[in-house]
Amino acid sequence: MNSFRTRLTLILIGMIGLAVLAAGIFMGKTYRDNHLEALQDNLVREMKIILDQMQWQTGEPAELYTYFTNNAKRLKEITDTRITFIRADGVVLGDSDHDPRTMDNHLQRKEVIEAKKDGIGRTTRYSDTIKQNLLYVAMSVDPAHPDSSDIIRMALSLQKVDESVRRIWMALIVGLLILFLAAALISYRIALGLTRPLEQITRVAKRIKSLDYRARVQVMRTDEIGELGLAINAMADSLHVQMTRIHQNERQLASVLDNMISGVVMINHEGKIVLLNRIAEEVLGFSARELVGHHYTVAKQQYELSHIIQEAFERKEHLREEMTFYYPEERLLDLNLVPIFEEDDSFGGVLLILQDVTAIRRLERMRSEFVANVSHELKTPITAVKGFAETLLGGAVDDPETARTFLQIIFDESDRLNRLIGDILELSKIESRRVPLQFSPVDLSSFVQKTVELMRAEALHKQIRLSAKVEPDIYVEADEDRLRQIVMNLLSNGISYTPEGGMVSIIVEPVGGENYESVRIHITDTGIGIPKKDLPRIFERFYRVDKARSRSSGGTGLGLSIVKHLVELHKGTITVDSRVGSGSTFTIELPVLQ
Repeated sequence: MNSFRTRLTLILIGMIGLAVLAAGIFMGKTYRDNHLEALQDNLVREMKIILDQMQWQTGEPAELYTYFTNNAKRLKEITDTRITFIRADGVVLGDSDHDPRTMDNHLQRKEVIEAKKDGIGRTTRYSDTIKQNLLYVAMSVDPAHPDSSDIIRMALSLQKVDESVRRIWMALIVGLLILFLAAALISYRIALGLTRPLEQITRVAKRIKSLDYRARVQVMRTDEIGELGLAINAMADSLHVQMTRIHQNERQLASVLDNMISGVVMINHEGKIVLLNRIAEEVLGFSARELVGHHYTVAKQQYELSHIIQEAFERKEHLREEMTFYYPEERLLDLNLVPIFEEDDSFGGVLLILQDVTAIRRLERMRSEFVANVSHELKTPITAVKGFAETLLGGAVDDPETARTFLQIIFDESDRLNRLIGDILELSKIESRRVPLQFSPVDLSSFVQKTVELMRAEALHKQIRLSAKVEPDIYVEADEDRLRQIVMNLLSNGISYTPEGGMVSIIVEPVGGENYESVRIHITDTGIGIPKKDLPRIFERFYRVDKARSRSSGGTGLGLSIVKHLVELHKGTITVDSRVGSGSTFTIELPVLQ
């Protein structure tokens, strides 16, 4: 900007200087011409006066030299000019400064030619006679016939004229220098006034370039520069709005990508990864910093993935495949590779969608196993009922003792089938969350006592001792009926798998001291225990540690699964700790407030 200001200042100074110089040259030339015109007029008047006062003689040159020369010298003393008398044929008859006899013929002198043509002639030239620049003015003696008339000529030295012109030039030069200084100052002020708004606009533009979209130009005028400032401000407003919208869209897109349950990987046409969301990082076992900007083959542990990406690049069409990944952990992934095409239909790369379907496939497998287990569990009592009914129909009904035994078996199997169907329906309702819970404060001390009393008869039947330990004034917000179902199922399990003479206990304790936020319920038995390998699966539907013993005890295999779902509906957790031969402890932790 400073260089532009300097250039603008120099241009203005140059233009003003050229204008002043041209004006000075014109003035000097005009002055000199006007001065010469005035001298000519004066000389013409003087020559007219001389001709009026002097008698012009004619005759031979020898007779006239003395007359005209004396008059010329006398007139020079009066007019201070050189005077020359010339005959019509160009012969010099007299001259105030030189002997006329030795002078050349003056017929071809410029001033003489003009005088013979127009009556008056003028010229300026260097005189070889007196070695000076002279102004020559010639006039016809007989204006009526200038072409045949004698000539009187006066010559004036131009030394004074030149000195006067030089003085004028000196004044012009001094004035020009003063004007140059004034022009420089004025030009700088003008350039400063023009460039200062431009400097401000440039600073604002640089701030906008540095992403400072709040920068604005202070518009102080309404001219073209002011319009430029307004345009810059309007552009900044538009950019600010657009960038705000872009940043908002970027944040929304980043939030969507980071919170997607599917992994997203974008690969450009060169095979370089340009986008990788959080789930894709977890699935692939690489961070975005390690992969973004690099070729997809960098993930060397995923050879099969690189192979299918290469296939997508070659075929340029949608590909879908399920693939098992073993790094960083074993997963079953559903891969969708979608080709990306630009607006001009050129190939832009591949979008890879990674969806972890391990849990889905496991649920499908569990559903299949559940159907198979239900079918098996239903088939067993139905087969028994059918078999004993056929036996009775075959004639065993005539034997009262046998018939009674068979009918008791049919009744027991029917009852077992009824419990199984009831548990299946109950579990279905709980899993689909179609069981409305009625939460209310429950005094755990009285609640546990009532529940233990309900189970005491079953425990006495196996000579198992029931014990309860509950601190007073412990409350929890829960559905009392469902909470009793949970506790009774666990106590019933404990009684079922504890040998005669054993013990089942229930302990309730607050978690967190006086201002407790949750409570723990421990149900412990001294039964056969659960092998360590079976602990992770005991809450699965129809899973039994000892299938023969479970069936003999009348269990359906759904009790613990129902307990787990009911605990989760109360926003609690259930865990188990067991050792084979030493018994098991089920621990339930429930929040005080729902």
